[in-house]
Amino acid sequence: MNRYYITFLFSAAALCAAAEEIKSPDGKITVNVDVKDGVPEYSMTFDGKTVIKPSSLGLELVNDKDLMSGFEIAGIKTTSFDETWQPVWGETKDIRNNYNQLVVELRQPSTERLMNLCFRVYDDGMGFRYEFPQQPNLTYFVVKDEHSQFAMDGDHTAWWIAGDYDTQEYDYTESRLSEIRKLMDGAIDGNASQTQFSPTGVQTSLQMKTDNGLYINLHEAALVDYSCMHLNLDDKNMVFESWLTPDAIGNKAYMQAPTHTPWRTVMVSDDARDMLSSNLILNLNEPCAYEDTSWIKPVKYVGVWWEMIGGGKEWSYTYDLPSVKLDSLDYSKTKPHGRHPANNENVKKYIDFAAEHGFDQVLVEGWNIGWEDWFGKSKDYVFDFQTPYPDFDIKMLNDYAHSKGVRLMMHHETSGSVRNYERHMEKAYDLMNKYGYNAVKSGYVGNMIPRGEHHYGQWLNNHYLYAVTEAAKHKIMVNAHEAVRPTGLCRTYPNLIGNESARGTEYESFSGNKPSHTTVLPFTRLQGGPMDYTPGIFEMDMKKVNPNSKGHVNSTLARQLALYVTMYSPLQMAADVPEVYNRFLDAFQFIKDVAVDWDDSRYLEAEPGRYIVVARKAKGKDDWFVGCTANEDGHTSTLSLDFLDKGRKYEAVIYADAPDANYKDNPQAYVISKKKVTSKDKLKMKAAPGGGYAISLKPL
Repeated sequence: MNRYYITFLFSAAALCAAAEEIKSPDGKITVNVDVKDGVPEYSMTFDGKTVIKPSSLGLELVNDKDLMSGFEIAGIKTTSFDETWQPVWGETKDIRNNYNQLVVELRQPSTERLMNLCFRVYDDGMGFRYEFPQQPNLTYFVVKDEHSQFAMDGDHTAWWIAGDYDTQEYDYTESRLSEIRKLMDGAIDGNASQTQFSPTGVQTSLQMKTDNGLYINLHEAALVDYSCMHLNLDDKNMVFESWLTPDAIGNKAYMQAPTHTPWRTVMVSDDARDMLSSNLILNLNEPCAYEDTSWIKPVKYVGVWWEMIGGGKEWSYTYDLPSVKLDSLDYSKTKPHGRHPANNENVKKYIDFAAEHGFDQVLVEGWNIGWEDWFGKSKDYVFDFQTPYPDFDIKMLNDYAHSKGVRLMMHHETSGSVRNYERHMEKAYDLMNKYGYNAVKSGYVGNMIPRGEHHYGQWLNNHYLYAVTEAAKHKIMVNAHEAVRPTGLCRTYPNLIGNESARGTEYESFSGNKPSHTTVLPFTRLQGGPMDYTPGIFEMDMKKVNPNSKGHVNSTLARQLALYVTMYSPLQMAADVPEVYNRFLDAFQFIKDVAVDWDDSRYLEAEPGRYIVVARKAKGKDDWFVGCTANEDGHTSTLSLDFLDKGRKYEAVIYADAPDANYKDNPQAYVISKKKVTSKDKLKMKAAPGGGYAISLKPL
């Protein structure tokens, strides 16, 4: 690893009245920082084009003088930094972390309090944060509001979801900024938690495109011990302002100096592909916290899940909820529920399927007692994460899986009762160690307990990280669903191998996702870390799976294959059931072949809401995989293979939409072809409406 530092220090006496300026290493991005009439502000340009107009900064405190005005510059520090680091898993083998840094030291003479503004400027954007050094006049303080502004230079096109303290599970809306207020009601579906904070509030990561061809993304990085940031929009002046998730009494954050906030990030480019290949969020996080990472491995898995989500089967074991508390329920007097898939024989079927086709793990949901109590709405929420139902023999099934070279994946649904989970966490992780589990899918469905706390508040964010770091002590990887959206913490804690934190495949079984959904998520949700999107659904007509279903998978089968490449994650599920895959084993071969960890990634074509085409090179191998996902208009590509090694021949196996394929009425129409290719070749490819294509390229 190579690191280079160049530091310049300026005393207050040497400061001039002009704004302080800092540029990106390539000189294209310029950030200016100033204090005008005591108010800190900044602005940003890219190639001479305005990205952020002058925007004020500051914090409003509870029962204390605000940190928003009355400041003067006490000092300036500039630093240059350059290193190359290797992630434990990732889209590329090496990541360059190269930035210029400006720290503006502020002093508030009326209180003698100090606050620093730290800006790091990269070739693909910048991050800034508030820093509070140790000092006598500011120790413990409570944040009422953070007032970080992002003033836009026009009425940009945006891809956004509604502001909500408890869920991100929305389809994205594409509109002008000025239309958000009008469209907000229609963008909030039945999944809303009804905690929206503003008729013009949106969540990060927010992707925008300007009329003069710039792509701008607003997000945050390294969200630790702080509340998640949303954005309120003043749509008369086109100014976004940070809005933090409150706690049960309305406060936003509790802090003690020395400390700092998370980074507020602005990515920018005139090429949409640069947005997808950016490592800005990861680079703003701290290096890996673990000395030994040998136990952290990417995972490809199947599982007992879609039967319940899509098939309408049940998580709980008993026929009916007894009229007694769960702790007095005698399971010996109950009989198996005919629709409980987490039973010995069914799980063995999945284990056999995983072993036959080379999958690493089998997830089983609904294995432990408590589901009947939760669904019975008793509100006791007594999951203990240790006691299996009578039809789930935990020792026998783990022994059986290990004999086949497969692991079981644990499932912990907390039902939002976080204190209960923390009480049982150590024993739950011990149980996993006892039986050889090394990965857990956790869930946080429902309103939080303690009541009044929100999924994205400081208290819960601290819990999510606590669960990850405690899991690391047991060498366990975590895939958290319904948790706060990722902000790059997987660099520091790489056993955080996945998150949901967005509208995933499960909604295809409820009401369907927009065909454009997977052409937006990589620009938004995936900026902060990988998503357990659970692709690979081959039966699109959900009524064939469950007659009571109103869902339809708005995708062609070929695009379901492509998602394993376009939706980056080191944790990938083949989410459909074995019976369906057995009908399409020729297409299923791509899911078996595709890698989950990469040495290189090349974004070949991209436009948010329209299409994404990406090529990735498998970790430690010479195999490449290509995926394309398209919206309801489809997409035509002339695909250059110049990313392949020169002078080598490859066999290309192409999984494409059939000429008459369409996500609405002919989604299972696909064509598989093979041909020999080199780096000089170009492939003409066509994705159907709501379709895509997938290609595996292996050296001959």
